[in-house]
Amino acid sequence: MSELKDAIQLICQEKNISVESVLETIEAALAAAYRKDFAQKNQNIKVDFDIETQKMEVFDVKTVVADMDLEELEKERAEFIAKKEAGEEVDEEALRKFNPKTEIMLAEAKESDKKAKIGLEIKTKLEVPSEFGRMAAQTAKQVIIQRLREAEREVVYSEFKSREGEVVTGVVQRREGRLVFVDIGHTFAVLLPEDQVPGENYTAGARLKFLVAGVEKASKGPEIRISRTHPDLVKKLFIMEVPEVASGAVEIKNVAREAGSRTKVAVFSHEDNIDPVGSCVGQRGTRVQTVISELGGEKIDIIEWSENQAKFIGNALSPAKIESLELNEAGRIATIKVKEDQLSLAIGRSGQNVRLAARLTDWKIDILGAEKIVEPAAVAAEAEPAPVETAETKEE
Repeated sequence: MSELKDAIQLICQEKNISVESVLETIEAALAAAYRKDFAQKNQNIKVDFDIETQKMEVFDVKTVVADMDLEELEKERAEFIAKKEAGEEVDEEALRKFNPKTEIMLAEAKESDKKAKIGLEIKTKLEVPSEFGRMAAQTAKQVIIQRLREAEREVVYSEFKSREGEVVTGVVQRREGRLVFVDIGHTFAVLLPEDQVPGENYTAGARLKFLVAGVEKASKGPEIRISRTHPDLVKKLFIMEVPEVASGAVEIKNVAREAGSRTKVAVFSHEDNIDPVGSCVGQRGTRVQTVISELGGEKIDIIEWSENQAKFIGNALSPAKIESLELNEAGRIATIKVKEDQLSLAIGRSGQNVRLAARLTDWKIDILGAEKIVEPAAVAAEAEPAPVETAETKEE
């Protein structure tokens, strides 16, 4: 096995790139070097490179097309341009074209191969000058390096594009202003300010779980955005921690979250013998505590979802107990009455409990008597659209 082949296989293992893609890169680089210094204008250069022997063959590759009169083609092209400039409708697909670099007419092709027919690819072997080896080495080296980088970026992009919405473990590397850069394996991801949990400490070396929020192509490689605030992070953590959720027996219907502070999760069981809330809480709270730990101590309320909207809204206001509830279906407004000693629990600190309940249920919630506890502006909690595919929770 040649040293070059060893080196290529090593690169492929390190960069997670296929040997075939590297070989294509080398052949393209060699073709570019040959084209630059030795090819004629109308030659379509292709190179076959043998990794084992490190020898190459150079070809001018053309596709056989029907015979055409070049003067007639030029005349048709001139008429086409004139009509187009005059504003007339033209059919660009109907315009016959001939590219002497990549095509050869049938009559000419038969001069060298009597069996030539339309659509056949003809490869004419070209001489490889001795000096090409020396020149190609340097010219191809730079192209190969660039193409390898591009191939590596494409591999990283494809890998993480397919993992959008999944949870990854990352290690914080550094801060640049308000941005946090995280090593997520093979590459770095960025944690934008809006994806950072208020008060969470992102010191170098910190190992945390993140949601892959988005992957986009950029000039310097894929840009991977991760999040610690997205509601789906909570949902995915429960899928990882609770077998009943992972299997689909328990479904997370919705999540309402104020990252770093509190989250409400609505769960529903598709099997009568499974308690959805108990499954997510776990024995002595072990399952929910694991998720809480991953979120840096964020409180989690796990709520049982119900098709009965009155019951669901009552559950969502937990830990408060409601006295009565009136629903306005047209305006999706729920008017709630609780005992005076339950007002603070129902509203929550700065209105957080009722606010999260409104977002979880998608109902506007009015709590009678709340103006005694908080400012009038905070009495009614408006339901806000939950982020795409979210889910929410409750701590026992």
